[in-house]
Amino acid sequence: MWNYEKKLQYPVRITTPNAKAAQIIITQFGGPDGELAASMRYLSQRYTMPYKDVVGTLTDIGTEELAHMEMVSAIVYQLTKDLTPQQIADSGLATYFVDHTTGLWPCAASGMPFTSVCFASKGDAITDLTEDMAAEQKARTTYDNILRMIKDPEIRDPIKYLREREIVHFQRFGEALRKVQDNLNSKNFYAINPEFDRKRPR
Repeated sequence: MWNYEKKLQYPVRITTPNAKAAQIIITQFGGPDGELAASMRYLSQRYTMPYKDVVGTLTDIGTEELAHMEMVSAIVYQLTKDLTPQQIADSGLATYFVDHTTGLWPCAASGMPFTSVCFASKGDAITDLTEDMAAEQKARTTYDNILRMIKDPEIRDPIKYLREREIVHFQRFGEALRKVQDNLNSKNFYAINPEFDRKRPR
């Protein structure tokens, strides 16, 4: 169960619409390394994680990624708010507009729609945490690329915040992986010892 605080984790205050910027940034909503995929990845992986403190890490970060998805959605919304049809056509956003108007729809910057293949849940503690560390680095790289393309300080400010959180998440997953490696042995693997799955804490 979660308690929902009705404000963004970090403020988004964009005063100048920019549909071209929105086309780039939307990838962190529904792209392969975006916040939707991250939240689903971590909140799914926690069920088969054998250590309660690492389950807590996955829950904490998965929940925060939902907050980041809200931030990215707010950025895209503010960048497309009140644009005229001509401005949308001139920006190259016409194909998106025809299907979704300016509603939020999860897709990559390339236009590829979100799919569950964007996130992995393998059921193996080391595999999943290694995947998570890689995912955070891929997201950080995507934010780096966005910052290389976007010069508006109102847009850059929340993007820089989101980038910093990817680094923190990478570090926390690294700590979690070390905990697992320090404690995991052959008796902890479900495939080897099914009895363990019935006894482990939820």
